Amino acid sequence: MHQCVILVDNSNIFIEGQKFSARQKGVFKSSPTDKSPQDPAWRINFEQLILSLANGRKIHAAILVGSRPPKNDSVWDAAKQGGFEVIVHDRDSSNKEKAVDTELVAQGVKIILKAPEPMVLIIASGDRDFIPLVKTAQEEQWEVEMWAFSSSFSLTGEMATSVDRTMPLDQQFETIGKYDFEWPIP
Repeated sequence: MHQCVILVDNSNIFIEGQKFSARQKGVFKSSPTDKSPQDPAWRINFEQLILSLANGRKIHAAILVGSRPPKNDSVWDAAKQGGFEVIVHDRDSSNKEKAVDTELVAQGVKIILKAPEPMVLIIASGDRDFIPLVKTAQEEQWEVEMWAFSSSFSLTGEMATSVDRTMPLDQQFETIGKYDFEWPIP
């Protein structure tokens, strides 16, 4: 069985997981123009996330990239304790996330080009910004899997059709998450 390299876009998995949790609890948009509700109680269980993504394969590297503020070191510490190398970037003056996808692509390319043999690249995000990374990996004979919540990508979209396998996180939801408190409040 091949070794794997895991790259996680923390915000993508966290936000889409909170949206998935809200839907699971029966909380939906009031109108089509509303933003999708997010369950503020849902958190990523990083130890279970890394195990689920590895899917029984030996992990060569596991990198999680996120952004701050807030300066919630407990999140990053939990990810480190869960087995991830963590890289965090500051948000811009408009509080928009910057450099996360680019960091994941740069780290992925660096690993691919230095690897002694092809492996399986696991990208935990449905974001199409990773297509250049997918192409680089495939040119180097790597297999590429995209793991994401089904609400964050289209099966016929460019990212999903460029990878070798799509793996919906919906089926892993109970395993990769936990709740910090009860929501919605009855």
